[in-house]
Amino acid sequence: MTYRPASTALVAALCGALASIASATEPDESSTTADPVAGLLTASCLDCHAGDSAEAGFDLASLDARSPATQAAAWEKVVRKLRTRQMPPANAYFDDEPLRDAALARLELALDQHAAEFPSPGRTATFRRLTRTEYANAVRDLLGVKVDASLWLPKDESSHGFDNVTVGDLSPTRMDRYVTAARSIARQALGRPGRGPSGRTVRLRPDLTQENHLDGLPLGTRGGALLSHHFPRTGDYEIRVRLMRDRNEEVEGLRGRHELDLLLDRAPIARFEVKPPRRGKAGDGGGDDGWEAATHADVDLHLAKRVNVTAGSHEVGVAFLKDDASLVETARQPHEARFNFYRHPRRTPAVYEVTITGPYGDPAADSSPGDSPSRERILTHTPDGPEQWAGSTHAILAPLLRRAYRRPITPDDLAKPLALFEAGAAVEGSDAERFEAGIELALAGVLVNPNFLFRVERDPVDLPPATAYAVDDVTLASRLSFFLWSAPPDDELLTLAEQDKLGDPATVDAQVRRMLADPRAAALATNFAGQWLHLRNLEGITPDMRAFPDFDDNLRTAFRRETELLFAEMVEENLPVTHLIAPGHAWLNERLAAHYGIPHVRGSHFRRVNLRRVDLGADPARGGLLRHGSVLTVTSYATRTSPVLRGKWVLENLLGTPPKPPPDDIPALEENTVAAGLSVRDRLSAHRAHAACASCHDLIDPLGFAFENYDAVGRFRTLEDELPVDPSGAFPGGGELSGVADLERELLARPDLFVTTLTEKLLTYALGRGLDHRDAPAVRGIVRRAAEDDYRFASLIAAIVDSPPFRQRTAAPPVSLSENSK
Repeated sequence: MTYRPASTALVAALCGALASIASATEPDESSTTADPVAGLLTASCLDCHAGDSAEAGFDLASLDARSPATQAAAWEKVVRKLRTRQMPPANAYFDDEPLRDAALARLELALDQHAAEFPSPGRTATFRRLTRTEYANAVRDLLGVKVDASLWLPKDESSHGFDNVTVGDLSPTRMDRYVTAARSIARQALGRPGRGPSGRTVRLRPDLTQENHLDGLPLGTRGGALLSHHFPRTGDYEIRVRLMRDRNEEVEGLRGRHELDLLLDRAPIARFEVKPPRRGKAGDGGGDDGWEAATHADVDLHLAKRVNVTAGSHEVGVAFLKDDASLVETARQPHEARFNFYRHPRRTPAVYEVTITGPYGDPAADSSPGDSPSRERILTHTPDGPEQWAGSTHAILAPLLRRAYRRPITPDDLAKPLALFEAGAAVEGSDAERFEAGIELALAGVLVNPNFLFRVERDPVDLPPATAYAVDDVTLASRLSFFLWSAPPDDELLTLAEQDKLGDPATVDAQVRRMLADPRAAALATNFAGQWLHLRNLEGITPDMRAFPDFDDNLRTAFRRETELLFAEMVEENLPVTHLIAPGHAWLNERLAAHYGIPHVRGSHFRRVNLRRVDLGADPARGGLLRHGSVLTVTSYATRTSPVLRGKWVLENLLGTPPKPPPDDIPALEENTVAAGLSVRDRLSAHRAHAACASCHDLIDPLGFAFENYDAVGRFRTLEDELPVDPSGAFPGGGELSGVADLERELLARPDLFVTTLTEKLLTYALGRGLDHRDAPAVRGIVRRAAEDDYRFASLIAAIVDSPPFRQRTAAPPVSLSENSK
């Protein structure tokens, strides 16, 4: 395909739009100088930022205010400080807001005009490996098999807040794991018999409380596990359950008799009785002392069932029947975590792990591949004999390679898979067995091919170095699908790309809205929001059990689910992105509602709860992101809150102004000699006595203090250690805060700050690279366009997809002689 240079018509349109903005923001001569930028610098900036002793080493006197585009990197820093009201600082007694606004408008106009005339869309890496999440989704969409990629692949390292940025490498160890994964996945997808039964064990988190009903399992049950498993062949499989034990190897909570149900696709397939071990007299197998020592070793040995299962993905469930007559289980009381023998002893037994093994018997005689969805998707043609193998193999592999490589394929693309087919088919067996063996090996080869594992963006041939060009439609399709789905493009999107129809704005807009309505867009909540809001960090957080005895994995999971559901609601209903700040309702289940102190919420399933109920008062302390237990917990320490972590989180994720890392020689708060009996506020006040600390903490701490009504696990409080909590703080620019409600009002009063930061996060995630000053004009253009539709999510995404950084790319810079000689 040919490349498309940056359109001159687009440049003209952008310049016209910027001119109209300039006319609306032209300074008023009665209140500002003729040059508002120079006037602002003279009035409030040069006293601190001039000469060799300039504050933070930032010398504004050396910058040319008449031609900001010549020093765009420095002036973009000025723009960000002005827009967030961090400069002039609140203690500078600056009160000429019209002058600041006029200077800001003039700077943005000059920088945006220059960017429109001389586009610099940035350069994404030529080779970008699929992340672990993208790999699993690609396998799912290509073969119809849901896999747990963590079984083979290590975690991806994060950079700029996301794990899809530093993915250009492929170490020998990782390559070996890809080979192992490809062989296993190809065999699962086709359901070919292995050398013997294979097994999978799923182990539950040890801090999971199993005293009550767990979401997804049948009503009337408690505890247990629900897992999805791909059965490669139709045949007999054994499902075995083990129970939780304490450090003495005794089953926890085993008092009386309990019934355990085993379910397949929610249908019961077995019921077991679990009871304490029996003591017996000598002569009945007892010991020398006349009594048999009671042991728990064989209490759960009988919890196994061999069952015939059809090929494909099925849900396996394990749960105890709930004892309705038990007052302990049905009493309405605050939640109590029950998962630890010594500190939180279980009242009843709990499931520890579930193991699925099979198929058993002679694979050729006792099992069959069946008609699984994955086989139907792959084996679209079945030959009658070897003479038809060539045509059937081509008919199977050609469309599969097109989807796997996410582009039109060539004869060279088919050559290696066809050679692998020939090698795989050279085995003993029937014609059908040999054919499927060949397809399996070819399929494994596709899954380790660089065209599958990597997203490749090549510069057009003979393009001058460092030239901006529009990416071709096939590349654009992959950018769009991995952005919205964390998965490859589907047939509809790929066909439009092959027909060069993605240059039509109406077509792209229709595809964006179609893709946002697709279930695969849930990746925006689980993958994007999970990283942007640090929800993934919840997995590694365990608050101090002495300080927070009711924290368990049930609550950890509910925290994350609450935030994901709020984000998903915004996507599905196309709400303004400011909905995340103050939605007016909360997503709760009984466990989370009990933790928050919200009454009348029963059951393990999540539902939308109106927070304007009379019984909750004027401010129920819940709802938006800033009140979510997920955010409040990941920004705390194990024993206490951290205004520093919370303030930094707001600056970084909501305001887009992350503070600088602390100097190496600055001690942590806990290492200070400040009295431990002081409040966190007083201890931080002493911490700010360090001159090197004050510059950042004066900005961070006032934001973090606004959260002090919430403890380290997100519970609302008015006292800390019997002392009143002081949630007073300040917003950048001088606005006083008396709690989270005021912080929400400040964010909603200036939505452009939050929308700009969210746009930067989305664009970083979409491009797989960090942003710099050259991207700032595009970000401002996206925000202005989204503002026309009240910042609705679909409009924001459409503006991102239509922006120069997303649709264009800068060719590689010229290679210097020194680099060429290496």
